[in-house]
Amino acid sequence: MMDNLRASANHVVLKIILGLIIVSFILTGVGNYLIGGNTNYAAKVNGQEIDRARFEGEVARERTRLQNQLGEQFSVLAADENFMKSRRQQVLNQLIDQTLLDQYAKELGLGISDEQIKKAIFSTPMFQNNGKFDNERFTSLLAANQMTPDTYAQGLRNQLLNQQVVNAVLGTDFTLKGEADEIAALVSQQRVMRQATIDVKALAAKQQTSEEEVNAYYTQHKNDYLTPEQYRVSYIKLDAAEMAQPATDADIQAYYDEHKDEFTTPARHRYSVIQTKTEEQAQQVLDALKKGGDFAALAKEKSTDIISARNGGDMGWLEESTTPDELKNAGLKDKGQLSGVITSSVGFLVARLDDTQPAQVKPLNDVRDAVTAKVKQDKALDAYFALQQKVSEAASNDNTSLQAAEQVADVKAVQTGWFSRDQLPEELNFKPVSDAVFGGALLGSNGAPGNNSDIITVEGDRAFVLRITDHKAEAAKPLDEVRAQVTETVKLNKAQQQAKQDAQKLLSALQTGKGDEAMKAANLSFGEAKTVGRNAGDPVSQAAFNLPMPAKGKASYGVADDAQGNVVLLALDEVRSGTMPEEQKKAMTQGLAQNNASIAFDALMQNLRKEAKIKYGDMADPQQ
Repeated sequence: MMDNLRASANHVVLKIILGLIIVSFILTGVGNYLIGGNTNYAAKVNGQEIDRARFEGEVARERTRLQNQLGEQFSVLAADENFMKSRRQQVLNQLIDQTLLDQYAKELGLGISDEQIKKAIFSTPMFQNNGKFDNERFTSLLAANQMTPDTYAQGLRNQLLNQQVVNAVLGTDFTLKGEADEIAALVSQQRVMRQATIDVKALAAKQQTSEEEVNAYYTQHKNDYLTPEQYRVSYIKLDAAEMAQPATDADIQAYYDEHKDEFTTPARHRYSVIQTKTEEQAQQVLDALKKGGDFAALAKEKSTDIISARNGGDMGWLEESTTPDELKNAGLKDKGQLSGVITSSVGFLVARLDDTQPAQVKPLNDVRDAVTAKVKQDKALDAYFALQQKVSEAASNDNTSLQAAEQVADVKAVQTGWFSRDQLPEELNFKPVSDAVFGGALLGSNGAPGNNSDIITVEGDRAFVLRITDHKAEAAKPLDEVRAQVTETVKLNKAQQQAKQDAQKLLSALQTGKGDEAMKAANLSFGEAKTVGRNAGDPVSQAAFNLPMPAKGKASYGVADDAQGNVVLLALDEVRSGTMPEEQKKAMTQGLAQNNASIAFDALMQNLRKEAKIKYGDMADPQQ
């Protein structure tokens, strides 16, 4: 219901209001499988009834809206009884929530007066005209959406009351300035660190590997060394551009005679107009013209059409297709003839026919080259489609090879090399061809060559017929083929393990005050100190924020991996409180407050439901 109203007047304030007024319903008709029996209520909430008439009325209105919005798709949803039952139950639950909120608002002493409702309606821009409330616009918009002023006012009252409850929640859940400052300092905190990198690649170059280690790794990781599925294809290509056909003089003359409209310049008319606001003004202009007044001078003085007035009323040359109906129907046939007063959608017109140019057919000699090219193109296309049909029949009749199709096409099929799914040869790189090759229909059992394809057409008046001649399934590469790669990986893994072990030993030494000697023995040293923030993207900087706070005059140490796979020793020297711009802090505080309010509001609704006495009407399922 409300979507139509929003479409009628697209205003952000009303969107917010209407979004809270109407509970969202996705439901089926007035069936009794959710609310049935003899009770006259859908539910009772702390003794307050939600009557069935209200519930079913909202159901009917929403059903109409959904049918308009979803069309045929809604009938599919409505046919699913369990789905629609569940959605109707959700509607009832939301009506219960609305009732609970109303009751809670009354407990808080909140209320909305009639004067507040009037003020809200009068100040809604979509109901205004030139900045003032327009009652006719108000009632027509509501009527178009099957709403009365009373139902709209009640919905608005509920929305404003709900907003008061929301404001009450917001008013009791906010972020103190001190808390905001602490969070801002934490978010913008900076850390001063140094790092020493253990080069894993350098360590890998020194590693030794045994045949057993290489074999074991390869056996466990065969899927890392796969040869992708491979294909070889034979194909015949048909291209209309390569089927040039001769064009005889008779062909050219016949085409020209049948398509003269393509070589004809249409008739044109040139008008001048004077546009006025009133019929009386137009008649005065017409009277002045009949008395010998200068058309151009009167147009510049009197016409309300600024563009044509600058040109003395001249509209320029107009073909039939671009001539306004008012001028076509003005009865102007003779050069210099004046019209009467013409009523138009933009006011009133007085027009004059200034000149005419009859339609002109270009001589064949002037367009012979264009006609010849067109004839050749049409004949090539005819030959192309005829050959398509013959090749398709030949490929279908002899489905074990392309020999028959080759004979009909008078070309030799092209044999591709091996290729995978992501390496389709450029000549065949079209989606319809790709779909045919990799779709599976052209393969026989166990990957053997299968059938010829149907004719596959692609853009540019081109077509293919093809067959898969060879196929290799995905398979692991032999160890001998990837031995060097496997060996390198084994060495790298051993180096990473050694680097981590070395780093842990160095970390222990650093933490016990023996780091200088241990670092020197390992030929490592910490680099220059650098300051990093929480928004630093590299893993080493992020790891620095996981280290404990350093004691005064002493560093805090840790180990991390960098983006290149090296192992890094970290020394955290200092933690600095950062500063956050006031605008950013304000936005952060607002976000925290809104999040806290949302959590509090959800908790409020859960508590209200927990403490409420809710009785459902006949056949209602409170567990839905």
